[in-house]
Amino acid sequence: MLESLSSNAIYAVGLPIAFGLIVIEAIYSAMRKKGFYHLGDSLGSLGLFMGNIIMVLLTKGIIFGFNLYLFQFNVFNLSDYLPFWVVFVLSFFIIDFTFYWYHRASHRVRFLWAIHMNHHSSEEMNFLVAFRQAWFNPFSKIPFFMFLPLFLLDPTITVVAGAIATLIGVLGHTQIVDKLGLLEYIFNTPSHHRVHHGSNPEYIDKNYGNLFIIWDKIFGTFEPEVAPVIYGIKDNVNTYNPVKITFRDWLSLAKDIKNSHSIKEALSYIVSPPDWKP
Repeated sequence: MLESLSSNAIYAVGLPIAFGLIVIEAIYSAMRKKGFYHLGDSLGSLGLFMGNIIMVLLTKGIIFGFNLYLFQFNVFNLSDYLPFWVVFVLSFFIIDFTFYWYHRASHRVRFLWAIHMNHHSSEEMNFLVAFRQAWFNPFSKIPFFMFLPLFLLDPTITVVAGAIATLIGVLGHTQIVDKLGLLEYIFNTPSHHRVHHGSNPEYIDKNYGNLFIIWDKIFGTFEPEVAPVIYGIKDNVNTYNPVKITFRDWLSLAKDIKNSHSIKEALSYIVSPPDWKP
């Protein structure tokens, strides 16, 4: 069934829709003088997006091949016990649950934050920010998602469902959509995701889910949107240069490791939260 539904086909349909939303949002912002888009920030987002695309194209086949290799040693495959459509629906929950922990770690482990910070480096919130993706994202996901082919899902299902989930995640990056009633209890709506991009003290490290907000409510990382959101990070990058954004925190981490007084301290800089100090 998936032969006719590849991730490439999904992106071929989904990306033009996503960029259409960007155009519509930008026109709406200009007509209503909302100021959702600024040229420098938008160029920075496009630069990060292009670098991410290049990296994905270079590594996609290798990573998919690695998952197929792992699938040879599969211990438990849901497809052996459930109809395809049930497995496909469940895959969105499984992938999102995995993403929740990957995303949470990306905020609380400094060397992962050095990668993920790129996505939060914008002080704006619009559909284009969804494409402000880190160049090294494909590598950082591997340790978290490699258990799926070993214990749960055929890699083909993961790739297709993951592509759909990624495109749906774009919809959360907007200031136009207000709260969505009952949907707020289950899904990661634009309101919930605006919180995630906030640098307000009460909003930092909250609302990690991509499709669903249920994981945040279960594991204590949920915060509703109440106060107006201040977008960006605590120490904003103050540059639109995608190269400087990409390597800023890596250079800072390298400096701290170099100045460490012990191996233990150096390792703590790498695996502790971004704000950790000896």
